[in-house]
Amino acid sequence: MTRPTRSQDWGFPRWRGYGSAREAKPVRLCDRNGCEQPGDCPAPKSPNSPDRWYFCQAHAAEYNKGWDYFAGLDAEEAASRERTERRGAAGYASANHYAWGGPGDGSRSRDEMRALDVLGLDSDADHDAVKAAWRRLAKENHPDVRPGDADAATRFQAVQTAYEVLRANEDERQRAGIGRPA
Repeated sequence: MTRPTRSQDWGFPRWRGYGSAREAKPVRLCDRNGCEQPGDCPAPKSPNSPDRWYFCQAHAAEYNKGWDYFAGLDAEEAASRERTERRGAAGYASANHYAWGGPGDGSRSRDEMRALDVLGLDSDADHDAVKAAWRRLAKENHPDVRPGDADAATRFQAVQTAYEVLRANEDERQRAGIGRPA
């Protein structure tokens, strides 16, 4: 006689992931006739309607290509809706490149701003200015140039750390293809 296996749902912590279930999960298919892809992109059936179509990504792009969000609105209502939408989406602009605490345009993070302060630069300094300030301050405060000066050694370490932060963020921007605003 075989013993039944114990369920993995007993006790704490749960022994299986919260997203894993034994039963099959329902998958909503694309509402486009004949498409067998999962329909995970909701699209409104008509302006100002809560009813939605659910398309795959390819058919959602096709559907949205000709969509006029402001159809049927006069100029004043369209301007009002645009202001409301921009106000609600303003947080995304400040999150540009994960720069939550920057100068307001979302181009610099809080760490980058501190690093620029250490180097004595403005928030809109480009990478060439950062490199020039780093070299100048590193030469002034290098322990070989000023042996025995503890303050200079501390400043040198701060300058090195600031440059590493700014260089790493510049490299990340280059990899992501995000340029600095002009």
